[in-house]
Amino acid sequence: MFDEIMEKFEGSPSQQAVIRLLLERGFSVNDDGRVVSGGIEIPNTGIAREIGVDRRVVDSTTDVILEDPELRRIFQNISQVPSLMDLAPVLDLTVLAIAVDDADQKGIVAQVTGTLAEHDISIRQTISEDPEFTDEPQLYLVTDQKLPGDVFTAIRELEFVRKIEIQ
Repeated sequence: MFDEIMEKFEGSPSQQAVIRLLLERGFSVNDDGRVVSGGIEIPNTGIAREIGVDRRVVDSTTDVILEDPELRRIFQNISQVPSLMDLAPVLDLTVLAIAVDDADQKGIVAQVTGTLAEHDISIRQTISEDPEFTDEPQLYLVTDQKLPGDVFTAIRELEFVRKIEIQ
């Protein structure tokens, strides 16, 4: 899906940057062509400044979104999920990031969360990046405990794990 969305903007890297930001942040586009998070409008100048484009690029991107029925359906229904990842250092939480060989493989989340459960580690939040919307999707798990070495070893030994790190 991500590739199909980006193809619609293949002639404009600047518009692709806008699309990527909207998807990464979970921002939607309302009927007036304004970028919003819930009911809060995000100024186009702020979006443009964040990704280094002109404000008019944001305007033209939202116009294209509203004109395309498929894009309109996606971007009028996308929403943000609150994340504990940025708060982890403040709340003394641990964030485990796992990169896998094939993000489309079934059972990844179940095996990782099962491994944590076997080691009596409770999970506060799990975020799995969608392989359709992210080039290198990762699985993030937030726990309220420090992870002992045997937990890292057990997760690292799972057949699909390419890389594991604490953030």
